[in-house]
Amino acid sequence: MRHAMRSERKTTLEAKGLHISAKGATLGAKRPHFLTFAPMQWLTHIANFFRKKDSEDDMKYLIAGLGNMGPDYDHTRHNIGFEVVDALAKRLDAHFKHEQLGDLAEAKYKGRTLVLLKPSTYMNLSGKAVRHWLTKKKIPKERLLVVVDDLNLSFGQIRLRAKGGDGGHNGLKSINQLMGGNNYARLRIGIGRPKFAGEQVDYVLGKWTPEQAEKLPEIVERAADAVLLFASIGLQHAMTAVNKKK
Repeated sequence: MRHAMRSERKTTLEAKGLHISAKGATLGAKRPHFLTFAPMQWLTHIANFFRKKDSEDDMKYLIAGLGNMGPDYDHTRHNIGFEVVDALAKRLDAHFKHEQLGDLAEAKYKGRTLVLLKPSTYMNLSGKAVRHWLTKKKIPKERLLVVVDDLNLSFGQIRLRAKGGDGGHNGLKSINQLMGGNNYARLRIGIGRPKFAGEQVDYVLGKWTPEQAEKLPEIVERAADAVLLFASIGLQHAMTAVNKKK
């Protein structure tokens, strides 16, 4: 009789959604599915979530092409940094928007996020825009690449460096001052030198000659290739690949 009553009570409790433990009845409805994970499983899920988020943040790169905003500076030698990031945006189907301290576009490449920046601060204050977007996007300085014109390289020569002096370039000088040093990567693109001493300012702010303009698209594309190598295989391997080319 007692056994029959216990069986009947167990059946009634189960019908009501109550649990029967080995030690007797446990009052309360069945736990929802999301509560069935053990504590260690919850910790694992949380850790994986933040690990994935950190990994995504680690894959961001800031590519800052230096130049001067405004039609008066379009297609001048000093603006070749703008032309390179424009070429990247076109190749990767990204679109620039006017943002604080510059025009910004974001593109995906081989799992990386490339944040393309054209500072609107004018060349002499480029560091202000670079520092702002590094901070805002939480990108480490190791994933910054500055694309810049260089008087000290022959026209069309491209060099990727891990650090270096400003070489008299006001954009690099501004970045060095505001970043607290020159230990960041830069892609230097040779624009050649003027024929006569004292003409540097007019030369860098001047338009390309017809002969230079004809060769420029190929140079810009090679520079864009160098940027993608930097983001995909890392600085050291990219320097080996880029700098061995004449």
